[in-house]
Amino acid sequence: MAKNWAQQPTEINISKQEARRLLLSHHYLWPPRRLKGGAGVLEYLQRVGCIQFDPINVVGRNPDLVLQSRILNYKPQLLEDMLYKERSLLDGWDKLASVHQAKDWPHFKRFRQGLRQRFENNSQAAPVHKAVELVKDAITQRGPLSSIEIEHDERLQSDWGFQIRAVRAAMDMLYNIGELGIHHRVNTRRVFDLTEKLIPKKLRRAPDPHANTADYEEWHVLRRIGGLGLAHAGSGERWLGIADVKSPQRSAALERLLQKQKIVRVRIEDLAKGPFYIRAEDLDTLEKVSKGRQPQAGAAFLGALDNAMWDRNVLRRVFDFDYTWEVYVPAQLRKYGYYVLPVVYGDRFVARFDPAFNKTSRSFTIQNWWWEKGVNKKDKAMLAALQNCLIAFSKYLGASEILLGENITKDRVLKQVVRVL
Repeated sequence: MAKNWAQQPTEINISKQEARRLLLSHHYLWPPRRLKGGAGVLEYLQRVGCIQFDPINVVGRNPDLVLQSRILNYKPQLLEDMLYKERSLLDGWDKLASVHQAKDWPHFKRFRQGLRQRFENNSQAAPVHKAVELVKDAITQRGPLSSIEIEHDERLQSDWGFQIRAVRAAMDMLYNIGELGIHHRVNTRRVFDLTEKLIPKKLRRAPDPHANTADYEEWHVLRRIGGLGLAHAGSGERWLGIADVKSPQRSAALERLLQKQKIVRVRIEDLAKGPFYIRAEDLDTLEKVSKGRQPQAGAAFLGALDNAMWDRNVLRRVFDFDYTWEVYVPAQLRKYGYYVLPVVYGDRFVARFDPAFNKTSRSFTIQNWWWEKGVNKKDKAMLAALQNCLIAFSKYLGASEILLGENITKDRVLKQVVRVL
């Protein structure tokens, strides 16, 4: 039923179906692949703020997996060009390492200044301090460099418990405080250059848009709600990267955003644990999905760190989809596999699968596939959607063939889908 709010409410009640459709529509997955080209990438990032970066590459890095499910005929070269040629995007930092629009650079000034202050006051970082000038001089004289291209043997203990070269730690620090930027990547290896050569002077010298700490907190909390689509206030990884904002500061920022009518509190039927929050600007999306005008159901494969996957509790509560990324789970304890991806069809998660891609033979293999419980109606519409999804995914990979693993060669639906292709 359409809401038709005469004025903006402070709190609304919605059904689980409305919540599912709101989330998927917000994330351009209801239906998928409806955006086009670089303009589509910018439109998506304008809505969600950032895409989390992760270097693991089984069937593409996470930003590529995110974009292939939103952008029609997506190819990874599009992102490469926007990051490292046009530089309309930055290989930067938001929710951990992230891709975001270059124009957002001034908003993170407070974050960079905080890191700089901690670094300058850290007496235990003496080896890094020594390497900083070496790194800056080398890049100034020689141009873009990665850490392996600078000779310097001193090592130190990293925060992760292993030894790293002081040069690499210095590059990381200079990157974090904004003096270096990523010129390009060679696979997962970062090649750095001076920020002044990568970011226009107007952006570099722009003042902090936030007058005070409270303004910054409100901006970043609101931005993260947009990244989630439907946000629960409780603690979790989804809130990482907001400088010096813990649960008390986040709760206070949410209250101020409510008072300023920038967000709306949401209650979802049959879900006692709440409330949730959406941005006021997303009420239009909610109204559209509440009218019952369903788009033709499409299918999409999602990355494990997709924005729509950031809150696994929401997936369980709203979609009844229990998902764990098992990359860091010991092999003997995995329930599904190392890099298993979710499958969306219409407004539901219907399956998950274990993919592999051989770059030499260009073979894309569905090694295993698990249908979700209750997914019994595998009709012609679903078959057609899965076929379109597989075609799009294969083109994105540049695959020459699609193969089924031995565990699923007898799956009637998958055999029919792949046979047609």
